[in-house]
Amino acid sequence: MTGIVVGTDGSDHAHRAVDWAMREAAARHTTVTVLAVVPAMASPWTGHPLSVPDGDASVQRAREAAEQAVAAAAAEIGGAQPASVTVKAFVGFPAQALVEASHGADLIVVGRRGSGGFASLLIGSVSGQIAHHSACPVVIVPSA
Repeated sequence: MTGIVVGTDGSDHAHRAVDWAMREAAARHTTVTVLAVVPAMASPWTGHPLSVPDGDASVQRAREAAEQAVAAAAAEIGGAQPASVTVKAFVGFPAQALVEASHGADLIVVGRRGSGGFASLLIGSVSGQIAHHSACPVVIVPSA
């Protein structure tokens, strides 16, 4: 996937990241891929993702939240829009999914923090992983 890839988890930080990515894609006349990854626990034996209870419903909620964030950003930026916007939602490991996406992307965009419980951290664990392991440039959108 080329263009701009943005990760979202439904948090306020993620909404700012989606807005930033949409504006940047419009300015660059490029595409946006929004990844909404429902976090999974890793199997202690294989390291692969375990099933998420009510996984299909969780993925659908994540997709709908991402689509709403895209619609809100598109309405706010008005005339100039990205070349296209694709929303992908699935169960997995958010940092791993974004690092994998970075191998074909021009830019990865994430919020400073996600919906995790450690509000005192300067950046979240996913944004830290992306900053260290991405194969392309990364933008970590700060808080308002």
